[in-house]
Amino acid sequence: MSSRRWFSGPLLAGVASVVVLAVSGCGGDGGAGKDEVASADRGKAATRAAEDNAGEMAKYVEGQRKYVECLRGEGFDVPDPDANGQVEMGDAGEWKRDPKSRRALEKCSEFSLPIPESLEEEMQPELTEEEIEKNRRYSTCMQENGAPDFPDIGEDGHFEEVSWDPTSAGGKRAQRKCAPILGLPENPGPAQG
Repeated sequence: MSSRRWFSGPLLAGVASVVVLAVSGCGGDGGAGKDEVASADRGKAATRAAEDNAGEMAKYVEGQRKYVECLRGEGFDVPDPDANGQVEMGDAGEWKRDPKSRRALEKCSEFSLPIPESLEEEMQPELTEEEIEKNRRYSTCMQENGAPDFPDIGEDGHFEEVSWDPTSAGGKRAQRKCAPILGLPENPGPAQG
């Protein structure tokens, strides 16, 4: 992901906040102070949200830099994180198979922070209408066939972040029944690896 994309989200939010503040200061009917205050409050909230996202993102990227430094200190040649804090480490399978790399990953994990929600949302691909409809059908199927706690889809067509129990009998039954909607086998068989 390019640095341009990272700057576009926070920068766009900042520009939008300035526009909101400017418009709210210029609008109104001259005597309705309540409306002007409410608009200013919304502008302040938008600015605060943009600042929070930027601060959260900076903290994440700094944590990823420390994570990379730690891995390098353990003897691994790891590239710098990109502008979004993402680190391209190659084949994850190799890292998991090698005991030395597993120890290094465990030791350095304290520096690797969870991906900020704003970045995670930004990284989700935009879905086609067909994909959105497929997710909607899958969600409905899951809920109607034993997993009532399965998440609905959001406005963007992605599944909402809701905990559900995939290990319950109903959850397993629903997964088997609804798998073909997503193009998955009904009975995938035992996991290998």
